Amino acid sequence: MDCVILGAGEGKRMRPLTANIPKVMIPLANHPIIYYLLTATKLAGIVNFIIVVGYGESSIRDYFGDGSNFGVNIRYVTQRKQLGTADALKMASPFLKDRFLVLNGDSILKKEDIENLAKQNAPTMAIFSSDHPEDYGIVTIDGGLTTSLEEKSTTPKNTLINAGAYLFEPDIFEKLSDVSISPRGEFELTDALEVYVKNQQLRAYLLNYWLDIGYPWDLLDANAAILSEISHKQEGIIEAGTSIPDDVSIGEGSIIKLGTYIEGPCIIGKNCRIGPHSYIRGATSIGNNCHIGHATEIKNSIIMDRTNIPHFNYVGDSVIGSQCNFGAGTKIANLRHDRASIKVNGKNTRKMKFGAIVGDNVQIGINCSINVGSVIGSNSRIAPHSYIDGYYGDGSNIR
Repeated sequence: MDCVILGAGEGKRMRPLTANIPKVMIPLANHPIIYYLLTATKLAGIVNFIIVVGYGESSIRDYFGDGSNFGVNIRYVTQRKQLGTADALKMASPFLKDRFLVLNGDSILKKEDIENLAKQNAPTMAIFSSDHPEDYGIVTIDGGLTTSLEEKSTTPKNTLINAGAYLFEPDIFEKLSDVSISPRGEFELTDALEVYVKNQQLRAYLLNYWLDIGYPWDLLDANAAILSEISHKQEGIIEAGTSIPDDVSIGEGSIIKLGTYIEGPCIIGKNCRIGPHSYIRGATSIGNNCHIGHATEIKNSIIMDRTNIPHFNYVGDSVIGSQCNFGAGTKIANLRHDRASIKVNGKNTRKMKFGAIVGDNVQIGINCSINVGSVIGSNSRIAPHSYIDGYYGDGSNIR
């Protein structure tokens, strides 16, 4: 069986983290989101993949190649213009002659669910029971058949949502050919599914596990979940006078210096310098070639490659892009004094603790204060002693 992974989109809701890479390549526990989906599918016994690429496609091709390093076979098809999921799937049609899976590249599933989905009768759509269904397309079912598909609603009929995983026969491509452009200006896969629903043909499979990553703050929950499940290995150099539990991974070439205290689960990439006297708290991922220095505390955060947070800094519940540099004394707040949930650019995160989203190549001066829910675009420059609150686009100069 072939598996099509849809990975062509930028992921506009993830900006500024997608300034240089597509959404599916944002790291969780130091691997791209799409890596976990491909790995789970391989464990389910499927090794032939077609990845639909588009925005930032070179990062996907460079990472996976032909798949041989991952024990799978990968072919790529390119969606030149991101015109929607129906258009993306049509790109793969020349390679698909039998039943096949379709998975959205920005979600995480378990091996067992993929195995069970692959055993269903096509067409089948995976569904999931969400505690915030208003953010998704709503599904109603009766006797294992899908009876309706609804767009996002502030008053959803139930908690069942479309999880973006499907089992199809090649006849889906006939339906895709009849899809018209939607009000959003895209060709939607769900419009093709409506034909199956009308004919009482679309089966529903309820997933036991599903992680969707729609917004940057969702990355933190997914990162914590993955860190709690992976096996950990400690390499590099660990100086005396440090405290490192077994559920902490340390990559080759990294050095953990005197007085550093690390709580798990946590992962530190290759060729990093941590400490002296750093405090790395649980559910934190630090990428390759990073420097976390003296008296710096990192908590429940994602720090991407080649970022330096060298001394007297605090970063809590935040996502920090690659090649950033924090001046001494800069702090990111992560809690409102009134304990209300934090909003990012007007969107409610439903989190009581959340810090900031910082894009790639952001240079921050000394003694800056970054308020909860702030967004700093890629390639921004922040002068010393600045107060940051709100949304700043790419290339901002803050003085």
